[in-house]
Amino acid sequence: MGAKAYVLIETAANRARQVVTSLKRLEEVREADSVTGPYDVIAVVEATDLDAIGALVTERIHPIPGTIHTLTCLVI
Repeated sequence: MGAKAYVLIETAANRARQVVTSLKRLEEVREADSVTGPYDVIAVVEATDLDAIGALVTERIHPIPGTIHTLTCLVI
C-alpha cells in the first residue's frame, strides 16, 4: 500500500458502533475505533495512492448510514 490516512468521522447519535462495524468490512480499513471528543470514530486506512484514499472516503465511507461528516488526515 502506498498511501495512509486517518479518517475522523462524526456520526449521528448512537450510530458510532454501527459505523465502526461497517468500516471494518472495508478491505482498506486497517483499524476503526469509537473515540471520545469532537469526532465519534477514527479509522486508519491504506490504499495504493492519494486518489484511491479520496475515492474510498467519498464513495465508500461517506455513504455508510450514520456518517455525518469526515476529516481525512493524510500521513506524509
